[in-house]
Amino acid sequence: MARHAHPAVETFDARTRMVVRQLASRGIRNQRLLAAMRWVPREWFLPPHLAGDAYSDAPLPIGSGQTISQPFVVALMIQELQPRRADRILEIGTGSGYQTAVLARLVSAGRIFTIERLPDLLVEAEERFRRLGLDNIETQLGDGAPGWPDAAPFDGIIVAAAAPRIPEPLLGQLAPGARLVIPVGDLASQELVVLERPMNGGAIKHRRAGGVRFVPLISRLAFTEEL
Repeated sequence: MARHAHPAVETFDARTRMVVRQLASRGIRNQRLLAAMRWVPREWFLPPHLAGDAYSDAPLPIGSGQTISQPFVVALMIQELQPRRADRILEIGTGSGYQTAVLARLVSAGRIFTIERLPDLLVEAEERFRRLGLDNIETQLGDGAPGWPDAAPFDGIIVAAAAPRIPEPLLGQLAPGARLVIPVGDLASQELVVLERPMNGGAIKHRRAGGVRFVPLISRLAFTEEL
């Protein structure tokens, strides 16, 4: 999948320290996930003047009022999603493309479908994917709340923006056994929520995975009864 087996070797040690100190020490145990985050150079997904802060334990601005999440939050959300190598994953909010790239490494025999509403961010993310040789990513410009019906159902859906309630179209695009990971709340209070559609077709399971802070989901559905 990736043409460059070891991108940005000069920051590999910094990535390793991040994995050990920020992720593994705080409960991220999925070894494939840790390896993927050790592989993806986070500085490639930041404005040049912030490259020196790439491995700090903090979210950082990427322009257009958006941020790249802190590494631990990215790892936590992906660990909760539990992607497998051949899965089809839908991501709402491409942003810089960092989380997308980590997912693409994990789903090496599957496919990532990612939606971004801001054209400048999407163009920059697409160039980063090309640079990394990640060819299992499909992108779409537009409103993410309706999902991607033409590519559904998905083995997992991950949302990188907070909504006041869970978008019904996304629930409808979950395959049996699939998970949806989404921050739910407003600017004052948000919680990471994990939903799972049982294999037997029963009621969707729902649990909380801790407090988070994300930019809001901007959507034509975001504050209507349809969301």
